[in-house]
Amino acid sequence: MTEIWFIRHGETDWNRQRRLQGWQDIPLNEFGRNQAGLLASRLREDARSTPIDAIYSSDLQRAHATATPVSEQLDLRVRVEPGIRERGFGVLEGLDLERIDVLAPEAAAAWRSRDPLRALDGGETLGQFQSRVISTVDDVASRHDGERILMFTHGGVLDIIWRHASDVPLNAPRDAALLNVSINRVGVRGRQWEVLHWGDVGHVATEVGDDVVP
Repeated sequence: MTEIWFIRHGETDWNRQRRLQGWQDIPLNEFGRNQAGLLASRLREDARSTPIDAIYSSDLQRAHATATPVSEQLDLRVRVEPGIRERGFGVLEGLDLERIDVLAPEAAAAWRSRDPLRALDGGETLGQFQSRVISTVDDVASRHDGERILMFTHGGVLDIIWRHASDVPLNAPRDAALLNVSINRVGVRGRQWEVLHWGDVGHVATEVGDDVVP
């Protein structure tokens, strides 16, 4: 089995403003950088008893910047993996969630529908996104059988991960939080995934909120 700790990036200004980020390369804000530092300290302590074998990150800077202080603490390089970047939201990227129905009604309806085949103007369908994430994780896991690895990623990716590991359909309600700098542990054995522990933010208990804006 490969044990993967999926970690969402730290906070950005667009998280706080509730704007869809998608493939926009938004940096961490000061609060997010502080979160990343607290996470690094936590993982340094965890690694004393539960060694980490590799670190992967999305190619977007908000994920990579969250991974960097961890890599420095664990003396492991960050391997960039574009397959775990956020979903491409096309024309919705940069828009305030409270106004997307007015500013881009067709694309907003496609996004809200959770229909895996419904086109999203300029972006990925939900089905394309799901396929990309699952195939990437399966590929990486196959290269690290019996190891424990970190994967720094995004809220939308965590949603796909949790659903696949929990056998929850794309259009069903989700009862799992997608928290900034949360540690979400999943076991992968072959093509079988299972949630081991989800939503651990003990290292930033007073520094994080339930922010699900991708």
